[in-house]
Amino acid sequence: MGHALCVCSRGTVIIDNKRYLFIQKLGEGGFSYVDLVEGLHDGHFYALKRILCHEQQDREDAQREADMHRLFHHPNILHLVAYCLRERGAKHEAWLLLPFFKRGTLWNEIERLKDKGNFLTEDQILRLLLGICRGLEAIHTKGYAHRDLKPTNILLGDEGQPVLMDLGSMNQACIQVEGSRQALTLQDWAAQRCTISYRAPELFSVQSHCVIDERTDVWSLGCVLYAMMFGEGPYDMVFQKGDSVALAVQNQLSIPQSPRHSSALRQLLASMMTVDLQQRPHIPLLLSQLEAMQPPAPGQHTTQI
Repeated sequence: MGHALCVCSRGTVIIDNKRYLFIQKLGEGGFSYVDLVEGLHDGHFYALKRILCHEQQDREDAQREADMHRLFHHPNILHLVAYCLRERGAKHEAWLLLPFFKRGTLWNEIERLKDKGNFLTEDQILRLLLGICRGLEAIHTKGYAHRDLKPTNILLGDEGQPVLMDLGSMNQACIQVEGSRQALTLQDWAAQRCTISYRAPELFSVQSHCVIDERTDVWSLGCVLYAMMFGEGPYDMVFQKGDSVALAVQNQLSIPQSPRHSSALRQLLASMMTVDLQQRPHIPLLLSQLEAMQPPAPGQHTTQI
């Protein structure tokens, strides 16, 4: 597991008996930092995620995130290179060593295109969507849900393949809610762990007796698809204006008309954005539809009759 860690001279650290050189900061969140490091044993670049752990629960959450990564060996889910816990007096830092993706995230790509007045093509969207769905299928098959799917949590590989990351909000797929106290606990958890403009309607106001399942991810996937089609999430502006996202998601989404998109893609989006969880499709159905919609691979030509 690699609990032995030391910080050495000239900006290097040792994890699992391997030395890594600090290159630069990549970003930071509320209680975590991400640094670019180079493995001196192999010359490869890695992303080192450092999570500040103020109490025991923080350490358990970080350990759980590492455990979630270890569950999967899938091309569309980010794999964990190493994990360790570092003590700093009474405080701890959990360190997750992860592969580095120089292309960044799906959101970086959407923003880059938008700055030029462009959007992803439908063929690009369909290929990305297929990879994202395959990653979600792997997560759901093991009985879990991602719970925080959004464009900033999807990395792009060298060949443009999507890779799901940030598994810290993952929990069991099927949650049987029995009583108002459990409902409120789940609602509070979602408010902290599920990004508001990509959060499914059923998580804003959890009913006292209901079942929440992995189709919260399907709603978030619909929001991601919308962002790929139109350059921003369907509720991003609602949130930025200070209006109620909780209220907005209770109404069926109005999808803008665009000559860039086929009716089949629009119908796929509409099905994902079904407000009623029980009417929302599961990932296997979406996958079968997506596979039928896939464009020919680059270099292939369809025969016209």
